Amino acid sequence: MAKLQFGNSSCQIEGVYVPVADMNLAAGDSVYFSHHVLLWKDPQVNVTNMSLKGAWKRMFAGLPLIMTQAEGPGHIAFSKDDPGELIPVALQPGQSIDVREHMLLAATSNVTYDWFNSGVWFQTGSGKETETHYPVGHYMDRFTSPQTPGLLLLHAGGNIFVRNLAQGQTILVKPTALVFKSPTVQMQLHFEQPNMRFTTWGTWGNRYLWLRLTGPGRVAIQSVFERLEGESRNMTGCSNATATRW
Repeated sequence: MAKLQFGNSSCQIEGVYVPVADMNLAAGDSVYFSHHVLLWKDPQVNVTNMSLKGAWKRMFAGLPLIMTQAEGPGHIAFSKDDPGELIPVALQPGQSIDVREHMLLAATSNVTYDWFNSGVWFQTGSGKETETHYPVGHYMDRFTSPQTPGLLLLHAGGNIFVRNLAQGQTILVKPTALVFKSPTVQMQLHFEQPNMRFTTWGTWGNRYLWLRLTGPGRVAIQSVFERLEGESRNMTGCSNATATRW
């Protein structure tokens, strides 16, 4: 069990298969979270709705995503009700982190929130019918700690692995395996497919679609990830990308 200290409060990460963040909030300390991750709390912990940027009106599983705030003193616990791993991300004053949608479990209230268009997409289809796919999501969340140290708790599937990329260093990851990245890390699509001179069948089915991440900065990858929709279909267009034939 890992125990984290933030301000006068603490957070104990408990469990292995479906981890729980058990927070002991001091008087005046507060955190915000999505309403569906609340597991239990002491009666004296005050829970209220929290007003954030309009982007929180984006839909989650067909329901409005309601952000909630809890203020101490007292204990409160959060769980995503899903197997995986909890990773704490400490933010120093002025530091930001870019996170894929729906990874957030909770954040200290001094951490501000914004969002941006991921800019990573590709289109598939035939004739006049096309479909646009966003392999890392249409939007990404950006969390910043403007003046004082802040704490993010993220939940991802399976295990989480963090890489520190040097200037110009690249890594290829499956797009749905990305958890977070530093704002300095650039991302674009990367395609690998057999050379048509050596194979005449299954060209689209054998194509591999990656997310190319270029440093400097940190990236976090989860070991459980979703199958990418549209990866093997006929492609009609895409955002900035690189390609390799073999």
